[in-house]
Amino acid sequence: MDDIAFKTAAELAAMIQAKEVGSEELLDGYLERVAQFNPELNALIVMDEERARQRAREADAAVAKGETWGPLHGVPMTIKESYDVAGLPSTWGNVPLKDNMPSKDALSVQRLKAAGVVLFGKTNVPLNLADFQSYNDIYGVTNNPWNVGRTPGGSSGGSAAALAAGLTGFESGSDIGGSIRNPAHFCGVFGHKPTWGLLPPRGHAMPGVLSQSDLSVIGPLGRGAQDLELGVHAMAGPDEIMDEGYALRLRGPQHSRLGQYRVACWASHDMAPVTQETQGRVAAVADAIVAAGGQADFDATPDDFDVGGAFGTYQTLLQAVMMSRQPDDVYRALQEEARGLALDDVSDRARTLRAQVATFRDYSAANEARTHLRWKWREFFGRYDALIAPIMATPAFPHDHRPFGKRTLMVDNAERPYFEQVFWAGLAICSYLPSTVIPTGPSADGLPIGVQIIGPEYGDLKTIGLAKLLEAEGFAFTPPPGY
Repeated sequence: MDDIAFKTAAELAAMIQAKEVGSEELLDGYLERVAQFNPELNALIVMDEERARQRAREADAAVAKGETWGPLHGVPMTIKESYDVAGLPSTWGNVPLKDNMPSKDALSVQRLKAAGVVLFGKTNVPLNLADFQSYNDIYGVTNNPWNVGRTPGGSSGGSAAALAAGLTGFESGSDIGGSIRNPAHFCGVFGHKPTWGLLPPRGHAMPGVLSQSDLSVIGPLGRGAQDLELGVHAMAGPDEIMDEGYALRLRGPQHSRLGQYRVACWASHDMAPVTQETQGRVAAVADAIVAAGGQADFDATPDDFDVGGAFGTYQTLLQAVMMSRQPDDVYRALQEEARGLALDDVSDRARTLRAQVATFRDYSAANEARTHLRWKWREFFGRYDALIAPIMATPAFPHDHRPFGKRTLMVDNAERPYFEQVFWAGLAICSYLPSTVIPTGPSADGLPIGVQIIGPEYGDLKTIGLAKLLEAEGFAFTPPPGY
């Protein structure tokens, strides 16, 4: 099984259809690997073996009769704990929700099953999906398979760790501040943050919530770029209400060869510096494109683009959205604290606090600013096919479970604020842009480094298409040692 465990979901699906391996055989292999490796990693925290085995047998029976359920027929997969799956807990790592047992699958889970997957478990998250690490008081701490003393990222940390360690065939996570992309980067796998709203998130929410949260998206992770494409196709498209008037029409890549691309590159920024090694990986991607005959321009930005203002807009929207998930007593306490701020207090804490309790007027102003940014990016992507940038300042860092205010990151021996790194996530999140993370290989310390490919709204297949070409040039998944 070890030689099959690290294949992509696309490869596994093809092998099942060719009768080179059975779905139940694959499931058994992954379950054996979970038993062997998961105790040290704690990536999978909920198992659904009985139902998975029944479905795997049905998948094999269908193949024997010449039937195909979909492009992921029979592929064993796990999914982030925050997705509703009927009969399995959905807690978001939050103790008051430990008994929350949805009776219905999330829409995306329904669509993945329609594409043929065999769902056999759930993967770990941080409390309320709000950290670069994945630990909580229900399920404990998830470790990075490249170094168990380090975080696999968050909030889809269990997803990325399970994929990297070869414990599952496919995964799906969510992202509001890098929660698909930084785990993909930390664990050396592929991840895709879709255009906002492209993949309906119903069933990925707190109990009773039906409305789609601003900024937040769901999206696939895999060991290959094609898996991301399969995941987008499986989960994307209007929900039942929108289906009355909308149809999905995603445009594919404009180019078939790497040498046809013109990309912009941001290697670092004063607002959120990244390590020299990380900057070098952005340059390595640029070099590959240029070597193929393409063009890479460093530090190109949209016209009349205020980076600081754009990040401030994202922060206002992000803090308001995240606070909307908190209990009333927490919100009222922050309101009281905000009323005590001096008018001239412009500290980071004061700015965050004001954003957390933003009025509708404040939020509307930020949304208007965001809409201007969206149009600037649209013009920018008329000149460039993609933007290549870091997603985090460093590779995976050691576990740090101190209060948020006491955490920092060391970036080339300089101490930087812990949450400063949402700057890189916010480039795409704030303006609803798709972003695909690709691995670029391990660092000098043996830890993966990924970079993100950002593209135009609804250009999801374009960023994934570029990822596929770069994967063919060597920017590909490699298993961590020992697995």
